[in-house]
Amino acid sequence: MSSARHEASTVDPTRVPVIVAIGETSGRGEPMGVEPMELITLAATAALRDSPTSEPWIRRADSIAFCHIASWAYASPAAALARGFGATPADVFDAPIGGQWPARLLDRAAARIASGESTVAVIAGGEAQASMSALVKAGRDPVDDGGWSTDPGGPPTFDLDQLGSAAMQEAGLISPVRIYPLFESRFRFESGLDPEARQAECSELYATFSVVAEKNPYSWNGRARTAADIGTPSPKNRIVCEPYPLSMNAMPFVDQAACIVVTSLAEARERGVPESDIVYVWGGAGAEDTVDILDRSSFGRSPAMEDAMDRALHGAEIGVEQLDVLDVYSCFPIVPTLATRHLGTPKSLIPTETGGHSSFGGPLSSHSLHSITASVREIRGGKSCALVHANGGYLTYHHSVLLGAEQHPLGYIGNSEPAVLESDPPRAPVEDGDLVVETVSVEHSRQQEPNQAFLVGRDERGRRVAAQTAPGDTASAHALSLHRGEPAREIIGATVSVESNEGNIRVRGR
Repeated sequence: MSSARHEASTVDPTRVPVIVAIGETSGRGEPMGVEPMELITLAATAALRDSPTSEPWIRRADSIAFCHIASWAYASPAAALARGFGATPADVFDAPIGGQWPARLLDRAAARIASGESTVAVIAGGEAQASMSALVKAGRDPVDDGGWSTDPGGPPTFDLDQLGSAAMQEAGLISPVRIYPLFESRFRFESGLDPEARQAECSELYATFSVVAEKNPYSWNGRARTAADIGTPSPKNRIVCEPYPLSMNAMPFVDQAACIVVTSLAEARERGVPESDIVYVWGGAGAEDTVDILDRSSFGRSPAMEDAMDRALHGAEIGVEQLDVLDVYSCFPIVPTLATRHLGTPKSLIPTETGGHSSFGGPLSSHSLHSITASVREIRGGKSCALVHANGGYLTYHHSVLLGAEQHPLGYIGNSEPAVLESDPPRAPVEDGDLVVETVSVEHSRQQEPNQAFLVGRDERGRRVAAQTAPGDTASAHALSLHRGEPAREIIGATVSVESNEGNIRVRGR
């Protein structure tokens, strides 16, 4: 940061956003059956206990925002939390689905405090998918047997369009487990790594993450694992979609919740919050890529992620070398890999504070709320500057936020509204002929065999083509698999001959 600007800057403390209280809870080791709002209420109560001043922050909140809850439906969870704590906020916001929202909501709360629109803001979220699944598996009704809310209750509904565009759906690209491997495989190819070398990198990364999760009291799995354990397929660690085994996929079946209280520096000091408990929200930046992944300029990188991180750092006038805390969204290894490669972070800076989605737990849209609380604990413990990155969609929506042990000279430097990126490569329908494989994802059966492939390729005119093979067409799936033969072979960049077959493709000669 510029020392001249540091010396010249005077910021009104009523316009400096800070975090003064955090709360988390995990249902690990507890009897199953708790509903999401109960978990979130426990996290909010923990946030009140976190404040040594016994200040009723939530009751005084003029803004309450919630991350989307996927495990149970509520008319307005933000309003429900307000009622439960006797708050009457003027601003009540229930975010739509998306893992970027925890960071974006924190940036939003900070912006409102910096503008004078808000004095005390609360951000909360959580999931009880583990309890929900356990009740269903046991044949118990969550309402009748578990006493869950009927406001309105039941699993939330969503539009089919939330799964992907019509073209994506036609190609079978409607699930994160199928789509993130497309980015993984293309990145590996462009990096010049063979499949074994890249798999070793992913295994080492997630083994390191698991060590962090073991030390996190709110993690779901909480057990350190070796790289060999994570990277070796087995009946309990089957390949879901190549190249990722189950241990490299996010774990959404968790009971976890978190809550954050944001206020102004002036308010924190007036209420007697110790300086050692105050964490400054410098601000952040967001960016959105094209919703249709088939319109992306490349599968080997994420321009929106790069933009969100770069603008956050640029706005704060700092470089990556000034970060000593980093938490990057980690639903699959490709996300933290792309982030750290772009930032150029040293290996000593592990890009997680939670322990990652597969070890800590992946409570869907609210995971990065735990990333923020973990980063707050690190700063309170002596670290100086944290960057938290949150991701939603299919590497689609990104938001990064910076936290500091000291006030930024310029006060709040964020921008809670994301930039929107555009791209429109030429596309073509599926036809008989040759395709150069741009990237591919091969789904394995529970018998641990390639079962169905999802292909993105380029035709002879360079137009992008996306298609799927028929489920059970094992010959075509094997033909596009990295695991056909030992050692693993290269399929990205190869030319394959395909024929259209009732809406799917078949690889010829296989």
